Amino acid sequence: MLKKVLLSTDVSLVCIQHALSTEKEEIMGLLIGEVHNNNTLVSIVSSVILRRLDKKPDRVEISEEQLVRATLRAEELAAEMGRPLRVVGWYHSHPHITVWPSHVDLATQSMYQRMDSSFVGIIFAVFLSDQTAKAPSVQITCFQSVNESSSQSRREIELEITNSNDSLTLNNFKILTQLPTILKEEEDEAFKNEAGESNTDDIINIQHNAAVRTIAIGHIVEKISRPMLEALVARNSINNIRLKALKKYHKELMSKLDSNMFNNI
Repeated sequence: MLKKVLLSTDVSLVCIQHALSTEKEEIMGLLIGEVHNNNTLVSIVSSVILRRLDKKPDRVEISEEQLVRATLRAEELAAEMGRPLRVVGWYHSHPHITVWPSHVDLATQSMYQRMDSSFVGIIFAVFLSDQTAKAPSVQITCFQSVNESSSQSRREIELEITNSNDSLTLNNFKILTQLPTILKEEEDEAFKNEAGESNTDDIINIQHNAAVRTIAIGHIVEKISRPMLEALVARNSINNIRLKALKKYHKELMSKLDSNMFNNI
């Protein structure tokens, strides 16, 4: 029985950024990792951001095609890394509502557990108002479903977010930078569907749909692309400072080593 999940910091960053991309509908993705210790431990090291087939405020859906693509991506990573990586779970957001899984979430989780008993679900509740801090907060839960006659209940799984210092870090940052493109594709698809359904030459309707798309893309740039770029630039600056400090420390250690070797001669 699964007891604990280790979530890479880089993957948690991608998931939270994805969850914060919209406060009107839920978002979702799949999680890639490894199963250890006789199926009692799962480590999550990468993710796949899924394009929503339909934007809904209270539920998300994974198509069979998306699951197959994620499985193929996991197999590619496994071959690249020489590790037994596979799809080990899914994540989605709960904007403005409790972090606990709904009956739909539990039913979805139960379906995947029938195929893989180690499969986990992670929920990121975002845009919550913390009355003490007077600021938005993010809550995270990791769960599995337990079947009880005709319904399901949740079983919380211990979740630990761990520092990731492996070769998948670059892969995870590439996934993060794909987020604006995926969000734009969703807006383009929505605009295309709306234009196809209306099928009219009404200039006002056409301009309205175009304006809605423009506003949505502007939101992606302002709320996702620009903050992401600023965060990555800041992180790069911090890394350069750390690198400079490490080089200085390395120089001091080498100097001490040379001095000790000289004294021992």
